[in-house]
Amino acid sequence: MPVDDPGTWGVLLLAAFFGGGLNAVAGGGSFFTLPALVYAGYPALVANASGTLALLPGYMASTWGFREDLRAPRGVGMGALLLASLAGGGLGALLLLWTSEEAFRALVPWLLLAATALFAAGPWLLRHIRRQGEASGAAQLLSLFAICVYGGYFNGGVGIVLLAGLSLLGHQDLNRMNGLKNLLSTVLTAIAVSFYALGGVIAWGPALGMMLAAVAGGYVFARLARRLPALAVRTVVVLTGVVMTLLFFFG
Repeated sequence: MPVDDPGTWGVLLLAAFFGGGLNAVAGGGSFFTLPALVYAGYPALVANASGTLALLPGYMASTWGFREDLRAPRGVGMGALLLASLAGGGLGALLLLWTSEEAFRALVPWLLLAATALFAAGPWLLRHIRRQGEASGAAQLLSLFAICVYGGYFNGGVGIVLLAGLSLLGHQDLNRMNGLKNLLSTVLTAIAVSFYALGGVIAWGPALGMMLAAVAGGYVFARLARRLPALAVRTVVVLTGVVMTLLFFFG
């Protein structure tokens, strides 16, 4: 279903611009892209898949930005880490493709609610999670695999889930954690998008147009990041998540 209304295109591009921008400085971009695509008339499942593709370049850019900090956890080879994220993201994407549109539409408000709550509690979680030393390699791979399954199914809030997971596994260096978070997000999103494409659930026209807007938003917000109060940015994301959650529950 092509988008031929300039007003609808404006909504999609604006949502992608702010979604890419928020992902660059805090996360929560899918709170904008998914509702915008649903507003444009796309089924929730297609909106989720297409919005995930639109935000993929931002994950790639963030990974490159933390390239000096990209080191595998002790006891876990980088190859095994990438395989776990590929397998988890692929499985999550397959689970999405096996979910009916009706079932996914019913799940969306709950997924948005969970993602919003995790995002809101993110700073508290990262400060108060008890660290007892890094977990074993097998435990790390299994835990990150499970998080990547979630990310492949529903990308909302995956960054804060990954950071919380790395904290629970005993990681303390925030730059290394962000590097790993961005790498895993890139890999799981790339494989998930590949499965979405094979499953025919991506609206290519809107997704590619939104991708360009998301890249522009990511660049602009990254340049402004030092001038934007972190609390203000997080408040906007949380309020957006609350509003979108309520709209999906009662819309």
